Amino acid sequence: MTASPLPPAPYPVGRPRRLRRTPALRRLVAETRLHPAELVLPVFVREGIEAPVPISAMPGVVQHTLDSLVDEARRCVAAGLGGMMLFGVPEAKDACGSGADAEHGILNVALRRVVDAVGDEIVVMADLCLDEFTDHGHCGVLAEDGSVDNDATLERYAAMAVAQAGAGAHVLGLSGMMDGQVGHVRVALDAAGFGETALLAYAAKYTSALYGPFREAVQSSLVGDRSTYQQDPANGREALREIALDVAEGADIVMVKPAGPHLDVVAAAAAVSPVPVAAYQISGEYAQIEAAAERGWVDRDRAVTESLVAIRRAGAAIILTYYALEVAARR
Repeated sequence: MTASPLPPAPYPVGRPRRLRRTPALRRLVAETRLHPAELVLPVFVREGIEAPVPISAMPGVVQHTLDSLVDEARRCVAAGLGGMMLFGVPEAKDACGSGADAEHGILNVALRRVVDAVGDEIVVMADLCLDEFTDHGHCGVLAEDGSVDNDATLERYAAMAVAQAGAGAHVLGLSGMMDGQVGHVRVALDAAGFGETALLAYAAKYTSALYGPFREAVQSSLVGDRSTYQQDPANGREALREIALDVAEGADIVMVKPAGPHLDVVAAAAAVSPVPVAAYQISGEYAQIEAAAERGWVDRDRAVTESLVAIRRAGAAIILTYYALEVAARR
């Protein structure tokens, strides 16, 4: 049964400020809350280092060693976080990103270490993309003319998916924005006996100026941009088309990235998607808050909370954020 909305009582009987009078009242009637189980911490693990390396553009975020990554995983479990998304930073790269599906590649080794340490106590997610592993920095293999070869890239994604699932990843995050990537990977996983491995599709991943700090974090070799495969920030309806395609191909979760600049897309996705909607508060969003707070231009803690509440209010059921541990500790 659908009821017609009741008109609000007019002033002076109706006074909305009554419910804002004290912190306890505001907490009682809050429509949107952040729960640790809805938060996913992105983490970077770098091959060949002996101690964590700070990322200059992302104060407080580091490239982990395998040992410090496991320690971080245990902190995430203790904080009640919903998940971790692992990104690998290899020592060597090549044109096809061979380290991405190598048994002893840094990301696959890291996945095994984390799963061995925390098992099913937290959802372990793997970034499924080639950009960290290719010497040209693109998310796929290149054709002779220098463009990204969509269908050849799908074969590499399938190999990556089987390797990551074999390493124990619970969820694979397909972030390359290749046409048909979800369906191709789903078929490969099912054929290899990994039918229970879930797929998180970066369904609406926009080309953005806010990825700069992330590229430092993964030591990207990219020259140019990814506008031929990532979405144009000018387009909203196209995002819904991408989401529908990914769901039809078997995506278990769909994601919008970056989150903050595209809250309208998050809301539109949440209104139509039959699967959970995630949103990624990316490195540049993090860096903006940190830089402004360092200069005293914004209240850091309030800015962090406000940015995440806005993403949650827009409809994201899952939020990937570098603030996940910090926000969980505030509860």
